[in-house]
Amino acid sequence: MAAFLLGAVLLIVQPQIVPSRPAINLNAETSQSVQRELLKKTSQKNDFKENIHSNGSCRQLPQTIIIGVRKGGTRALLEMLSLHPDIAAAESEVHFFDWEDHYRNGLQWYINQMPFSYPHQITVEKTPAYFTSPKVPERVYNMNQSMRLLLILRDPSERVLSDYTQVFYNHMQKHKPYPSIEQFLIKDGELNVDYKAINRSLYYIHMQNWLKYFPLDRIHIVDGDKLIKDPFPEIEKVERFLKLSPQINASNFYFNKTKGFYCLRDSGRERCLHESKGRAHPQVDTRLLEKLHEYFHEPNKNFFELVGRTFDWH
Repeated sequence: MAAFLLGAVLLIVQPQIVPSRPAINLNAETSQSVQRELLKKTSQKNDFKENIHSNGSCRQLPQTIIIGVRKGGTRALLEMLSLHPDIAAAESEVHFFDWEDHYRNGLQWYINQMPFSYPHQITVEKTPAYFTSPKVPERVYNMNQSMRLLLILRDPSERVLSDYTQVFYNHMQKHKPYPSIEQFLIKDGELNVDYKAINRSLYYIHMQNWLKYFPLDRIHIVDGDKLIKDPFPEIEKVERFLKLSPQINASNFYFNKTKGFYCLRDSGRERCLHESKGRAHPQVDTRLLEKLHEYFHEPNKNFFELVGRTFDWH
């Protein structure tokens, strides 16, 4: 009987064997719930070995996301920000939070889309569709409540024209016909407010959704119109927001007269954005443009009050 009792006691006090967790280089600000989800989804996989490089770099969740806006200058912002040595940027738009087939893959899949980076670097990804997708803010919040977000905006009317221009050229390259912009902007003699490109320019509505989850000091708004005309001051502000050391200089930018916009100079190497950037907008009747400007007047005013800042828009 004594032997039985002794065995029972030893069984109770014996330390339980805890399976070792894979070494994950997650950002310190990542919530515990996200780490648990990530471990759950990857406990039976060997993906982490593929995410750690022998040189000490690894793939990790982004600490900063460029959330939009579409045709606001997100690619230019990412390319300019990549001039900083402490930035590691994902090459492609990931669409993790807004595409269901991607989101179902889990956070490990998301990490697999990120570039290799060193511990001192900030990983950045950009997907412009995030800003206008209603479900994205909560999903980003659930991943990392301390995420720093970059939002680049431009004149809403100009953004509408750029939106149309991109889709128009995409159709032309595939030799497919595409209606004129007037056919999208006018319906029954009035401005077609159901046109998706117009909805994407209602910044006030979409910003309200983001502010439900992130305070304004976690969202830095880049003036896309100023970034085109004089990029350096805007990039300086982004450096400060991300708490980066000032490494990008005015000498990193030069105006290309042929293309009509600024290009980049990095370690003696010069490069410009893709030829698809900076395309001429279609000619639109002045009266129609005035209707567009008038429609955006009140939403713009509401947006200025919401963020405590004004922009030089029509």
